[in-house]
Amino acid sequence: MRSVGIKVLKNKLSQYLKAVAAGETLRVTDRGKVVAEIVPPKGRSEHEAAMTDAERQWAELVRQGVVTPAKRPANWKPPRRFPMMTLEELMKEIDADREDRV
Repeated sequence: MRSVGIKVLKNKLSQYLKAVAAGETLRVTDRGKVVAEIVPPKGRSEHEAAMTDAERQWAELVRQGVVTPAKRPANWKPPRRFPMMTLEELMKEIDADREDRV
């Protein structure tokens, strides 16, 4: 369960409403004191009616604040990194560094 101040909520309202629509409960604070909670509607929407039991359980855990949904899509991959040197070059450098130890 996330908490957010009134000013931040006002500035990012659509972002927080998307989180609530996804099943998360949001606490609204004023100077550190909880003044309101924004919760998903209780009635089952068409989307909820089509959900599997596992999806319903997941949504309930999100609603309770036990789990936090991922911020990146499931198919996200980190950018590809290119090697700075080949393995052979690396081994030559390691051998050169170790020459003084022998």
